[in-house]
Amino acid sequence: MQQRHKDRKQYFNESAATSRDYYLDYLRAHVTLGEGLRVLEIGCGEGGNLLPFAEQGCVVTGLDLSEDRIRQAQEFFKKAGQEGTFFARNFIEADKPQTEEERFDLVLCHDVIEHIEPPYKPDFFTHIKPFVKQGGIVFFGFPAWQNPFGGHQQISRGLASKLPWLHLWPNPLYRGMLRMSGASQGCIDELMSIKRSRMPVECFERLARETGYTVIDRTLWFINPHYKQKFNLKPRLLWRPLARIPWLRNFYTTSAFYLIVQGARSKEQGARE
Repeated sequence: MQQRHKDRKQYFNESAATSRDYYLDYLRAHVTLGEGLRVLEIGCGEGGNLLPFAEQGCVVTGLDLSEDRIRQAQEFFKKAGQEGTFFARNFIEADKPQTEEERFDLVLCHDVIEHIEPPYKPDFFTHIKPFVKQGGIVFFGFPAWQNPFGGHQQISRGLASKLPWLHLWPNPLYRGMLRMSGASQGCIDELMSIKRSRMPVECFERLARETGYTVIDRTLWFINPHYKQKFNLKPRLLWRPLARIPWLRNFYTTSAFYLIVQGARSKEQGARE
């Protein structure tokens, strides 16, 4: 396991830097960030992604399953001198807003969908709808399943945390390598859940379409923007011709950014490749 996964303040700062450098500009083409814009992040962790939105004057709210992460978000926001509302809650069980004023202009789901087991993914997408204002946007970011570390095996230990494409091994071999490398049973269970919950680009788009959304932007990254903070690598987009090849593109997409809306939008607002 990398040090940043243990030092949550470091992880908070790195997430905030990536959000500030890349998420804000990416979203500005479709939404005006600023005073009063209501932003919800589902699976917010310790809140690093939300900090730059708060700095822009947005009204930010974060939900996460972990009470520890929520306490950290409240602490880190207080130290940063920013306001945010955070709840430890399962999003699927969260109460739906009852009025348009309670809904959100922007909903963020970063590194979340690949952790949700397949039977619950459609309900997750559907449950988002009442939280979004008329004309609001939902942002998804996730690693394409087949990329070298698309299984999150880097959170393991020893050799298993360093082997690219290990998560594509057959289940018995994958589980055995994790165990031999010293991973705890809890870590193994989490990684096997991610293996079941895999999210290739094509599956995401089909799921969005089947639950009544339209993709208005797709950006596939060859070098994940967060790698600038993690590894000092310059982020790079996936080569456009390769980005058009179904399934093959998943092996080279370390992060996929999507903007989706309910219903349909005009053709000029279609997805970029």
